[in-house]
Amino acid sequence: MAQKATIFKAEVNLANMDQDIYLDQNLTIAQHPSETLQRMMLRIVAWALHANEQLTFTKGLCEEDEPELWQKNYSDEIELWIDLGTPDEKRIKKASVRGKQAVLFTYGQNVANAWWKQHESVARKYNNLTVNFVSDETMEQLAALAQRTMQLQFSISDGDVWLSSGEESIQLDISCWQEAAQ
Repeated sequence: MAQKATIFKAEVNLANMDQDIYLDQNLTIAQHPSETLQRMMLRIVAWALHANEQLTFTKGLCEEDEPELWQKNYSDEIELWIDLGTPDEKRIKKASVRGKQAVLFTYGQNVANAWWKQHESVARKYNNLTVNFVSDETMEQLAALAQRTMQLQFSISDGDVWLSSGEESIQLDISCWQEAAQ
């Protein structure tokens, strides 16, 4: 019998002073059986960094034709495509062609660096693609914050991202390797 997803619930309070976005949102996140806590928490971070009412989690790992998160407009066009990991060239192209804007969060220092060396020239072809790297330390800290029921507070100011849960507070180390043309 196939394993089922583990359900996590997060009450998210977001104060993004850089973009004047202030939200309180309840999120329900399904952790795929093969997904790590780090990766699942990174999906929440990706949501917080791009938050708005239309940004939704997709079936992710369960559906090859969908990103981890997307924002669609009322005509069902993909405004924003957000993926995680180290996709192949075909997936990079799909994200950049199907989404008006595409964002990728890479992680795992050794794997991500090797991936970037191999795919940088391909990624740079797409003016609508932003590639971010999340440090190993941040990924470990995210996993340590994971609980089945969470209260998370994100504070974003001057490009710095802070995440608090209870007494714990961490500054997220996310660097941009490629910025989309505006």
